[in-house]
Amino acid sequence: MKRAVIAFLKVAVPLAIGVYLVLYFYDALNAEQREQLFIAFRQADPEWLLIATVIGWCSHAVRAWRWGYLLEPLGHRTGFWNRYHAVMIGYFMNLFIPRAGEASRPASLQRTEKVPFEQGFGTTLAERVVDVAVLLLIALVTLLMQLDKIDLFKERIAAFRAEQATTDTGSDLLWMLVLAVLVIGGGVAAVMVYRNERWRARLMDLLRGFSAGLTTVLRTPHKGAFIAHSLLIWACYFAMFQCGLFCLPSTAEVPLAGVLAAFVAGAIGIVLVQGGIGVYPAFVGLIITVYMGLPEGGGSIQPDALAVGWLLWLVQTLVIIVLGGVSLLLLALKRPSP
Repeated sequence: MKRAVIAFLKVAVPLAIGVYLVLYFYDALNAEQREQLFIAFRQADPEWLLIATVIGWCSHAVRAWRWGYLLEPLGHRTGFWNRYHAVMIGYFMNLFIPRAGEASRPASLQRTEKVPFEQGFGTTLAERVVDVAVLLLIALVTLLMQLDKIDLFKERIAAFRAEQATTDTGSDLLWMLVLAVLVIGGGVAAVMVYRNERWRARLMDLLRGFSAGLTTVLRTPHKGAFIAHSLLIWACYFAMFQCGLFCLPSTAEVPLAGVLAAFVAGAIGIVLVQGGIGVYPAFVGLIITVYMGLPEGGGSIQPDALAVGWLLWLVQTLVIIVLGGVSLLLLALKRPSP
């Protein structure tokens, strides 16, 4: 009976989380946003939509392959599919609990490949540093390509903020409360570690593991391949974005400079808000509108530009929910490494 219950939970829990995420994100949309999403799907070219989805999946597969280059200097030769499932579970958990993916990803690999958590976590942080550097490079190139539009961008952003202006003091208070809890919790933890010798030793082990993971970028014997895969990941991201714009005839003609600017804006939107919900489509639509012209009926965002933003957001989110949920389910059913 106990085994049957455990087996049931291994299947039910990942499925329940996946269903919850779908319902959560759908419920978070207001009536207008849902209508925009449905309009986008009705107008979209299904072939370009499928291509964008496949390219989006390829970016995750390349990320899993690249991870192996950082784990090798630590003495861990891991299987590709175990790394892939860990990557997808990380993305999946980030939608469920903000920033939980950074911990669940190395935890998954520890279970399947016996890679110490602190080392896996260190390599994950090293990847984040590299990804931020690549995004900053793309943003710099984008800025240099359209210096003549800086004032126009500022004007459109100011108009958009004026349209969306609200007094959200409750949100400010919440963030202050969270910050206070983190500061107090950090202080209590520091005192407890200082007074307990065993905890101090464990902390030093964790720090050494984190440090070893972080420095693998410099120690990997496959530096060229690591750099190539890092660029390929972002090339896949951009190609998926460009294919998304090809889904609608009105956005297919946006020039390269506009595509790059909207791509960077969307990446920032995902960082700012969990899953990028609402913010990603708005940022993408706002920038694309600069190249399409303001809508005739007024407003700061062209309907088609906003629609393609929602389309791209939905493709990325559904890929993570479906494939991440599958990876979580497979990991739950798989026996840990001996």
